[in-house]
Amino acid sequence: MSEQTKGIYGGQAVVEGVMFGGKKETVTAIRRKDGTIEYFYLTKNPPAWVQMLKRIPFIRGIVALIESSAIGSKHLTFATDRYDEDPLDETENEKIEKKESKLTMWLGVAVVGVLSFIFAKFVMTLIPVFIANLFRPIVAGDMGQIMLETLFKLILLLSYIFAVSQTPIIKRVFQYHGAEHKVINCYEADLPLTVANVQSRSRLHYRCGSSFILFTVIVGMFIYMLVPTDPLWVRVINRILLIPVVLGVAFEVLQLTNKCRNIPILKYLGVPGLWLQLLTTKEPQDDQIEVAIASFNELHRVEHAKQEETLPENLELLE
Repeated sequence: MSEQTKGIYGGQAVVEGVMFGGKKETVTAIRRKDGTIEYFYLTKNPPAWVQMLKRIPFIRGIVALIESSAIGSKHLTFATDRYDEDPLDETENEKIEKKESKLTMWLGVAVVGVLSFIFAKFVMTLIPVFIANLFRPIVAGDMGQIMLETLFKLILLLSYIFAVSQTPIIKRVFQYHGAEHKVINCYEADLPLTVANVQSRSRLHYRCGSSFILFTVIVGMFIYMLVPTDPLWVRVINRILLIPVVLGVAFEVLQLTNKCRNIPILKYLGVPGLWLQLLTTKEPQDDQIEVAIASFNELHRVEHAKQEETLPENLELLE
């Protein structure tokens, strides 16, 4: 069955759980400390102009990034807050909060996720520029400076991922990241979603955000060859102004590698991204696979609900 027929799904690991999203619906399942599984639901309903932008190549990647950051922030907040709490009935204050302005909710969750990403992107983009420039007396040419900058960017990226992966909580998140990929791979292989079947699948996937991050580094290297590297202030301004360009092109490269993943020779275009996933995913345990399967199945249940009253009461609308 083709992806067009089955539908394309993405996901995200959260604290003690997994979020899965389809075209309209997103669902997170987390394992509570008492062993139960709790769900959080969010419906995507962006304005018409956003939908239009998502159809435009190179621009759609930036829009998708903003949307995923907004949605992901909401799911991450739920998982973090609820994992440390005991199951409680919804309070009156929580009911009031759900009636807040839809625009305010969209902006609130978007700002948190997007600002976090932008800050990290600025750090990852500009620090290598200044480090590479220190070596200008030794490596003076534009090409050499760009290669050096890219090298330092890769070192910074890999060092950061390796460092955070050593903390217990991030190790758990990376295991759930692996569980997320395994479930999608199992689903795309038309296999029943059992723990055994899911465990047998790869923890790597061509559409992963980790691959996207790596592609921004590689794509950036080629784009930077089109602009000057000297003087330093011009180089810094270029890097800042080109961030949306790099993100847009990297998204298209990610989509291309996914389409080519079953084509001989061309499938290797996505291999660098898979290599990075060896750091950002870990082999999950069976109970983590159970949570990921529960999340994916619940997403399907929500998607196939035919009447509004059959949807979960705590379904939120993001628009």
